[in-house]
This record gives sequence, C-alpha cells and structure tokens, in this order.
Amino acid sequence: MNKIAARLEVPATPSAPALVLRPWGPGDAAELVTLYRDETLRRWASPAVDDEAGAARWVRDQQRGRRAGDRFGFAVVEAQVEGAGQRLVGHVVLKNVTPGAAAAEVGYWTAAHARGRGIAPRALRTVTDWAFTTFADDGLTHVKLLHQVDNTASCHVARKCGYELTALLPAAPPAFPREGHVHVRTRPPGIRERIAS
Repeated sequence: MNKIAARLEVPATPSAPALVLRPWGPGDAAELVTLYRDETLRRWASPAVDDEAGAARWVRDQQRGRRAGDRFGFAVVEAQVEGAGQRLVGHVVLKNVTPGAAAAEVGYWTAAHARGRGIAPRALRTVTDWAFTTFADDGLTHVKLLHQVDNTASCHVARKCGYELTALLPAAPPAFPREGHVHVRTRPPGIRERIAS
C-alpha cells in the first residue's frame, strides 16, 4: 500500500452511509472555515481555523505531513455525496509516526451537522486498523489517543474503539488547559491478515 496516497473506505451500516477517508486538498479550505464556526469544534480542536488563509495553511500542513511520512490526516466524507460537493463530515489523523517507534497518536473531530451518527468511531477504527497494518513492519505496536478529561464525547469514542484508559495527564496550559486522559490501543495479533482478506 502506498502510505502517502492512502484512500480508505468504510462500509455502510444499516443506519449510516459508507464513508471515504481521503487526503485533504485545497478545495476543502472554504468548507473547513464554515465547519470551524462551531464553538464545540473550536473548543477541542487546535489550531483554530478563522478564515480561508488559515484553512489553506491547515490543509498545507496536512499535505506536508503526508509528504514527510509522519502525519496522515484524512478528510472524512460520506460516500453517497462524494462527487456532489463532497460534504465534509469529519477529520481523523494518525500523527507522530516515526520508523522504529512503537507508538503513534491519533486525533479526530466530527462536523456539527454530522455528530451523533457514528462517524468518529467508524473513521477512528478504520485509521487505527490501517495504521497497524501499514506500519507494522516499521515497529508500530500501539496507538495513543489524548483528550482533555472533560471531553466526555471523545472518551466515549475512544472506549468504543477499543482504546483503554491508561493514564491521567496533568494540565499543560495553554494548549492543554485541563487534565487529560491517555487511551491506548495495542495492535491485535493477526490484524494484518484480517485486513488483507
């Protein structure tokens, strides 16, 4: 699999359409500004995107991470609307990927109009499985997920996706103003074979 050009597909469920996880592109900047008007998203996601210039920088940062091979951000879109504006429903990222390192980190957010529909857990599971498969030969054995202790929605998603709460982090203002949770998911045996089939 080409690590840089990865496009991931998440099958539909009885209650939700299929998702496509694809690299961010310049055409996403305007919609990204709209999504970041949501106060809940601004509270938990950083850095904040305030205008199209900021959104363009954010997208370039995602693209730069892919080229460097240490950060893989995915725009999450619903498959049924792809090609018809590709309405964004979220973001999921695998970051701090280093050859030979046992751990990497994930992060995610869901657009306000798409919350409560299982998008974050489906995208997170897909990227986690992809990470374990793609980077197993580089030594990746576990993935960490960090969130502020009062972000109960993120905690729920982490646990739903098999990320166990393993530690509490002290507050580190201004970027992390409150205590945090560290969740970890360990690569299960045989995951490479399950995904390949």
